[in-house]
Amino acid sequence: MRTVTDVEAYLLRLRRRFGTVDDQPGTFLVESSGGMPPVAVRVDTPLVVLRVHIGDVKPGADHTAIFRRLLELNAKQLVHASYGLDDDHVVLSSALELENLDFNELQATLDEIDVALAQHVPQLARLAKDELVTKLG
Repeated sequence: MRTVTDVEAYLLRLRRRFGTVDDQPGTFLVESSGGMPPVAVRVDTPLVVLRVHIGDVKPGADHTAIFRRLLELNAKQLVHASYGLDDDHVVLSSALELENLDFNELQATLDEIDVALAQHVPQLARLAKDELVTKLG
């Protein structure tokens, strides 16, 4: 059975810059490249949850175009992670089984999130000028 210590060791092995969240044991903030928001990695047995806050949707606006694009990205370009809506927050998240988590699985998931942040977020920001308040702009 894997533990928080194993996840931390994997992050060190990946040579990713990260820090712990003092008031949330088992939670790490992993830096992303290019000024993108950090990835929160939380060990919450039996899962390891990875999550990035992309931005907020404006209440009352028509979000059809942005939601359609998020669903298309989920279906065509993402394997390990998916976009979702948490209240008015657009998030990119993934959940992995802690029990049999391996290094390659965590690496692939973080790599996919990095690519999604680099490729999708600027595209989404352009598409949703009036619908999405991104954390990036």
